[in-house]
Amino acid sequence: MSSSSSAEAASAKPPMRDALVAAAFQLFLERGYEQTTVDDIVALAGVGRRSFFRYFPSKEDVVFPDHERCLADMTAFLAASDEGHEPVLRVCDAARLVLGMYAENPAFSVQRYRLTKKVPGLRAYELSVVWRYERALAEYLRGRFAGRPDGNLRADVIAAAVVAAHNNALRSWLRSDGRSDAGATVDHALGYVQSAFGTPPVNVHVASLTDERPDDVVVVVSRREAPLWRVVQEIETALGRA
Repeated sequence: MSSSSSAEAASAKPPMRDALVAAAFQLFLERGYEQTTVDDIVALAGVGRRSFFRYFPSKEDVVFPDHERCLADMTAFLAASDEGHEPVLRVCDAARLVLGMYAENPAFSVQRYRLTKKVPGLRAYELSVVWRYERALAEYLRGRFAGRPDGNLRADVIAAAVVAAHNNALRSWLRSDGRSDAGATVDHALGYVQSAFGTPPVNVHVASLTDERPDDVVVVVSRREAPLWRVVQEIETALGRA
């Protein structure tokens, strides 16, 4: 084999992390999760045990290989927020990052869903991962609601509602074997959270008094709890000063 052919073959090989995931799921399907050991996985992948544990702390982690990355992405997304972001909409958008991770590889996500349903230990592990997402959302909201009456309670309730709505949409998509519209499904579910807890847009009406006097009259219709920054922002936009 020529050196160029060897280079092409090497480049065609999947990265070690992906190879370990592929080997693990092949064995899980053939033998069952409980009957498959880490030694079995590394033998099929053609690597050593040290290579496995370099990427995955445990056998459970190889079933959920992308959650750490997704949690980091979510945390960074929320950290990049500012006062101009409506907080409930922001956490709903953060939850969409998780759905996006699943939708990147529908076949793998459906396969994992079926496996997790069969193995109680994996269901428990998945619940611990979900809790970490919920905590990230709640911590962001606690910061945004700091100083408000029941701010921490509101933050925790909204975070739990976002996770519940997202998971309902995710399970619906997985039960369809990844064939339904994941984005539309999660948008529908998260819409309930936004309508229940979010701050609706401020309605601003601008009217001219007379043709001779073009001074603007601004009528603002808003919920009592709408933040002042949003009211001012909408007025400035209506007057063309934004």
